[in-house]
Amino acid sequence: MISSFDVAQALDGGIADRQRAWTFVRDFAAAWTEPLTEDDGTPPAELARAEALLGHRLPAALREFHGLVGARPDLVANQDPLLAPDRIFVDDGDDGDGGVLVFRSENQGCAFWGVRLSDLRLDDPPVLLDAGHGWVPFFDRLSLACVEIILSETLFGGDGQLYNACELPAELLGTIPVRFRHVGLPDHPMWTGPEESPVRWYSAPGKLLRQDGLDTYSWLHVRGRTRADLDEICATVPGRWSLEYPEPADSGPVPS
Repeated sequence: MISSFDVAQALDGGIADRQRAWTFVRDFAAAWTEPLTEDDGTPPAELARAEALLGHRLPAALREFHGLVGARPDLVANQDPLLAPDRIFVDDGDDGDGGVLVFRSENQGCAFWGVRLSDLRLDDPPVLLDAGHGWVPFFDRLSLACVEIILSETLFGGDGQLYNACELPAELLGTIPVRFRHVGLPDHPMWTGPEESPVRWYSAPGKLLRQDGLDTYSWLHVRGRTRADLDEICATVPGRWSLEYPEPADSGPVPS
């Protein structure tokens, strides 16, 4: 693992295209978990079977993402999973544009992420979010949503010993952008609603932070690559953290 890896630095300048997104995914996996191998992707035949059953060809970005990390649940299936190819489905509800291909689900089915059927012809189409109140824009490119999947699923992954969360009182709201670097991922809605939107990401070497909302008492979710990294975040942001952990026996990495 690469202890000095900083998500914001790795995404400096933004994500211009999906190849930039896949490069980040590879670098992030190597730094935070284990390097990707050829066995970590969904086999092409499995994707082809799903397309045949759906009657729709998947966008290039979704095929490439599955082919890169579809068989790595630690990166795509901890909290709100990327759907396995045989679980991808079409929502024929009233989206105003003829249906949506759903490729990700909140873990209790409270929200879904998808692509309009009319946009499947695009290599890297816009992504929509539905949390029970109709489909709304999430990201304007699917490859951006894939990067968000990697970050969110890592944030909530592992055994929980590297994660914590707190609400930010007014006096701590300004701490985050001053002490941590803003990640070059566009702001996007939180599925729970406008009160916890937009979502904004921050980082430092070995540290990952997600702020849900910009107002007082917005939630801050954090993860360290090691317990020492997590403890440093909690010391920097002296909030009322939700979880308390015993002192670690050492400061080495905790396996994800």
